[in-house]
Amino acid sequence: MLPQDPAILLSYVNTCMRDEGCSLEEFCQEHDADQEKLEQKLAQLGCCYDPEHRRFG
Repeated sequence: MLPQDPAILLSYVNTCMRDEGCSLEEFCQEHDADQEKLEQKLAQLGCCYDPEHRRFG
């Protein structure tokens, strides 16, 4: 289960993608997460996904 707090979720997602070297799509498949909902939740913090660097910022 993914963290519900947006700030903790941001840290968790970025850390996992960095450590696993995966894209957001791969992360969502691996963690059975809805990519659109994840992006919306992190948008609450003003963050969007940067596919070139494979991270939210």
